[in-house]
Amino acid sequence: MDHCRKIEGLQVLGSIDAAAVLPLNNAYAKETSALDEGSLAALLDMAFYARGIDRGATAFLIALDQDAAYENPNFAWFKASGEPFVYIDRIIVAVSARGKGIAKLLYKDLFAAAKQAGHNRLVCEVNIEPPNPASDAFHAAMGFVGIGEATIRNGTKTVRYFEKALS
Repeated sequence: MDHCRKIEGLQVLGSIDAAAVLPLNNAYAKETSALDEGSLAALLDMAFYARGIDRGATAFLIALDQDAAYENPNFAWFKASGEPFVYIDRIIVAVSARGKGIAKLLYKDLFAAAKQAGHNRLVCEVNIEPPNPASDAFHAAMGFVGIGEATIRNGTKTVRYFEKALS
């Protein structure tokens, strides 16, 4: 039985949900990255974990494991370590749904799914430039620690890399 079914409101997302997820994703392209429906569908298909609320129109989290065929400089940074991981590619909660614990719910559900699958390390990045202090604070509160930094996208973005060990 899939453990997320016990959590009211969270739904497993697949490529069929790309059209519902796309507007929310692209509203926050500065913090994540813009996608078209085809690239979002491909991302959802390769995801280790893809869950959301309202088919991803209100909130969603997409994470990939180290075996995904994902072309992304941040994913490549973690992959270069050779250590297994689950990479949180993007989490977005609509402004109208913020402050209700949805991001925390998604992360806790991901933690459980990763542990159940035998993973012991979650990783992600947060923008330094342009700054994203709310995400920094959230990740610190969820137990993530900084492990590196990089400047990407021809110098237009600087990120801090984080990891969380699952016990």
